[in-house]
Amino acid sequence: MRNLDVLIIGAGAAGLMCAIEAAKRGRRVLVIDHAKKPAEKIRISGGGRCNFTNLHCSPANYLSENPRFCVSALKRYSQKDFLALVERHRIPWHEKTLGQLFCDDSAQDVINMLLSELNGAGGKLQLETSVSAIEPQAGSAGFLVQTGREELTAASLVIATGGPSIPKMGATGFGYDVARQFGLKVLPPRAALVPLTFSDSNKELCKRLAGVSVDAVVSFGKTSFREGLLFTHRGLSGPSILQISSYWQEGKPIVVNLAPETDVFETLKAARQQSPKQDIRTALSAILPKRLADELAQEHKLSGRLADLSDKILRRAGDAINRWQLTPVGTEGYRTAEVTIGGVDTKELSSKTMEASKVPGLYFIGEVVDVTGHLGGFNFQWAWSSGHAAGQFV
Repeated sequence: MRNLDVLIIGAGAAGLMCAIEAAKRGRRVLVIDHAKKPAEKIRISGGGRCNFTNLHCSPANYLSENPRFCVSALKRYSQKDFLALVERHRIPWHEKTLGQLFCDDSAQDVINMLLSELNGAGGKLQLETSVSAIEPQAGSAGFLVQTGREELTAASLVIATGGPSIPKMGATGFGYDVARQFGLKVLPPRAALVPLTFSDSNKELCKRLAGVSVDAVVSFGKTSFREGLLFTHRGLSGPSILQISSYWQEGKPIVVNLAPETDVFETLKAARQQSPKQDIRTALSAILPKRLADELAQEHKLSGRLADLSDKILRRAGDAINRWQLTPVGTEGYRTAEVTIGGVDTKELSSKTMEASKVPGLYFIGEVVDVTGHLGGFNFQWAWSSGHAAGQFV
C-alpha cells in the first residue's frame, strides 16, 4: 500500500495543472490515468497545435447552472498567467481570430511543458492504471483507492477525468459515478460544441452541399455567434454551429444568416433596377458560393429574370438567406463533441477550492464540473484555472 498526500485521477489539462501546484507546495502527489499517454485531448486539440487559451477569456464565455461559480478560479489564474508559463518555456505561439492562442509548432510542446513542470516540482505520473474502487479510509480522513496495480491511500483525492466526449480516446462518465457514490448531485450531461444533424429535405440539402463553407451568424433565442459554417453529409458544422449547439434545445429551431454583411432583399431590389435581365440565380451567386446559391434557389423555387420577379418573391429569397430557419433533429453526440455540458453540480463545490462541501478532501476540477466554455481555448483555460485553484488547497 502506498501512502500519498494527493492522488489525482486524470492526467489531462486540469489534473496535471493541479498536480504541479500541489507538488510545488511539497505535497506527495501522484497522477494516475488509464490511458497509455497523458493529455490526449491536448494532443489532438486545435488541429494538433492546441488552442491553449483565449486572450478575451471572462466568465461571460462559460455556461453553468451557476454562471458565477467560475469567477473566482478564472480571476486567480487567468489567461495571462498561463501565457506567461508558455513563454517561460519558450514555446512559440500565435493568435488566430477572436483571441484564440495556438502553438506555432505542436500541441506536444504544451504537454512537454506540463510534464517538465510536474517533474521539476517532484510530482509523479503513472499511466495505464485503472481504478476499480474508491472508499473513505476507515478510521481516519482520506481515501482508499484500489487500482489494477496496487492500493493507494491519500488525504486528498482529486477527480479530473473529464466528461464522456470523444469516447474513442477513452473518455467515460467515471467522474460522475464517483460524485454520485459520495452523494453529490450530477446535472444531466449532454454533448456540446458538436455538429448538428437534420432529417428529410434539410439533410439532403446539406449532403448535396457537403464541403461548402460560409461566414454566418447562427442564432438560438437571444444567443448568436458569427463564425464559419460548414455543410456536411450529416448536417451543419463549423465554429458557429459548434458554438450554438451548447445552447440549442431539442425540438426548437435555429436561425442562420448566410450573408451577414448583406441585406439580400435590398441587394436584389437594387440589382433589379440596374440589371433587370439578370437571372436571380446569377444575382444570388454574387452573394453566396455558386453551389449554395443554386441549391437555395431550387429549394425555394426561385427562378427567372429579376425584372419579372415581385418584391414578395425577392423578400422570400432574402428570408431564405438572411433568416434561414431550420430545426435540428439532434447532434452527432459524444463521438465528435469537443466537450460535455452538465456534470458535477457547482452547488456541491467550493468555488475557491473546488472541494466537495459534503466530503472533505474530495475535489472535482475541469470538464467533470458543470462549467463549459465557448469554443476557442476557453475550456482549456477553465482546466488551468480550476486545476490551479484546487492545487493550492489539496
